[in-house]
Amino acid sequence: MRSVTYSMSTSLDGYIVGPDGGFNWTVPDEEVFRFWIDEIREVGVHLLGRRLYETMLYWETADQDPSLDEAQREWTTLWKPLPKVVFSRTLSTVRGNARLLSGGLAAEIERLRAEPTEGDIAIGGATLAAEAAASDLIDEYRTVVYPVLIGGGIPFFPQHERRVDLELVETRTFGSGVVYHRHRVVHRG
Repeated sequence: MRSVTYSMSTSLDGYIVGPDGGFNWTVPDEEVFRFWIDEIREVGVHLLGRRLYETMLYWETADQDPSLDEAQREWTTLWKPLPKVVFSRTLSTVRGNARLLSGGLAAEIERLRAEPTEGDIAIGGATLAAEAAASDLIDEYRTVVYPVLIGGGIPFFPQHERRVDLELVETRTFGSGVVYHRHRVVHRG
């Protein structure tokens, strides 16, 4: 069965964006950007909330930008054809290799898990991930933790007041001080 993963950059105090909506502190250096390229290779479909979809729209046409470096071109080559499902109640259309849904996250994950396709089902966006977590649909949490405290904003982890046991699968420290953690959800029977 395909795994559902939630992976995003976060501040040390657990936020994906600051109180002002900014996330300029997450700009990856070359080593971290290469890591993200390797991560996206494992993804078979990416589920996105509206805000993350709008942020990632740049990569749908980035290959036309002559100033891109080799790694950015490689990311674009992987990102553009990747199937994406955008969950939004306000958008009326999406571009690229994306389709739009206004609800039914659990049903969509169930449908995608049943497909005989390889690759993880990646979730991006805190609101969408919180909905998946509340339904116990996330198999792995992957955090790329930046050494910065931003004091508030949108939290990486959903605030649903229930315990989730995790098993550390992998950790990696980058030269910049950024730390990657991969935790698998431990399902108690």
